[in-house]
Amino acid sequence: IDSTIEARLAPLEFAWARQANTIVNNGHTIQHNFDDGGILTVGSNRYTLVQFHFHHPGEHRIADKGFRMEAHFVHRNAAGSLGVIGVWMVAGKSNPVFAKVVATMPPAEGPPVKADPGIDPNGLLPAKFGYYLYSGSLTTPPCSETVDWMLLTNPIEVAETDIAAFATLYPMNARPVQKLDRRFVLRST
Repeated sequence: IDSTIEARLAPLEFAWARQANTIVNNGHTIQHNFDDGGILTVGSNRYTLVQFHFHHPGEHRIADKGFRMEAHFVHRNAAGSLGVIGVWMVAGKSNPVFAKVVATMPPAEGPPVKADPGIDPNGLLPAKFGYYLYSGSLTTPPCSETVDWMLLTNPIEVAETDIAAFATLYPMNARPVQKLDRRFVLRST
């Protein structure tokens, strides 16, 4: 994201569940799945949290600056459209939720298993919810152009040792950065 337009965007309102049902190493990432993940409200649009997963390194850049990791919280609305919250992750102090993800992540690809009840997705959000908004695509096949991306402007800190542990499983599971083409990127004011 090299240039943005500041705009009055609807605030992000999170009413997520406090724990996922399952965790899976799907061969592409570590993913947590929800039967009922709670709601993300953006203006008049309501999305249900379906799953969250991680990428190493981060898939988005700001002014050509990359991030060590990125969490994606995938939501679906009643019409079937997707809304994804992206959270950048930087090395710093330990995040107890991400530390628990790393401690419980399956070491090899396999079927979903019961998730640790202490993994609360709300603990992977920064304190402030300013964000960038653009229409884009999924970052994994089939890379459909059906996603409203909402990238939080503030990253979260996670321990360097936890980043390294994730990277032992997935040293590179990020889609290459794509060109903006005709997309407009809005930034909340």
